[in-house]
Amino acid sequence: MQREQVAVVTGASKGIGKAIAVALAKEGYLVIVNYNGSEEAATKTVDEIIANGGKAKAYQCNVSQYDACQAFIEEVVNTYGGIDVLVNNAGITRDGLIARMSEEAFDQVIATNLKGAFHCIRFAVKTMMKQRSGRIISISSVSGVLGNAGQANYSASKAGIIGLTKSVAREVAKRHITVNAIAPGFIKTDMTNQLSDAVKENVTQSIPLGEFGTPEDIANAVVFLASEQASYITGQVLCVDGGMAM
Repeated sequence: MQREQVAVVTGASKGIGKAIAVALAKEGYLVIVNYNGSEEAATKTVDEIIANGGKAKAYQCNVSQYDACQAFIEEVVNTYGGIDVLVNNAGITRDGLIARMSEEAFDQVIATNLKGAFHCIRFAVKTMMKQRSGRIISISSVSGVLGNAGQANYSASKAGIIGLTKSVAREVAKRHITVNAIAPGFIKTDMTNQLSDAVKENVTQSIPLGEFGTPEDIANAVVFLASEQASYITGQVLCVDGGMAM
């Protein structure tokens, strides 16, 4: 009997992560909705997926913690038999100018955004190699491609994801595992909603398509990279940014 296809999405309780979880559930995946702080938001995401005929389960795990990630991934594999898609989406910001940035602000962002992706890949790739199949998709950022003033820590973490993606892609290609990154531009989320109107206007002028993207734009790219249509694509960075980084 063939097991269900399983997709793990980190930081999936809201925003881009929620949109990715919902989109993958529509494709028939049993979606593992990972969250760190907000159990209520994660439960809402799971309930929404189930209400629409999909399958999902919420799992708490702070991806910045190595041992916690090992336990999390191993529990998913033991419960459901494997992992077919891993989406590293969990991320935080601690913005500030470099001359004033604390060591803690730098370390926290690297620990969640970059080390979190490493931790999840480190343990998920073992089961994918046994399966001789899998999709790993990590969410980078236009800031990791271009850099961004006031975001040295965030940009470094997201540029690191690109290097991590390309290196792992080379290591596991012979096992039919593809590893890619998506670099979103400015997307309509709680994070960007906090920007002032003046900043939003200034940013919009730097986007060739002239508008912010939606979480669903990122989710659609994830669905494509997870699909059979993308089986010959690996080690790539897909910019979903309205043309900002071209």
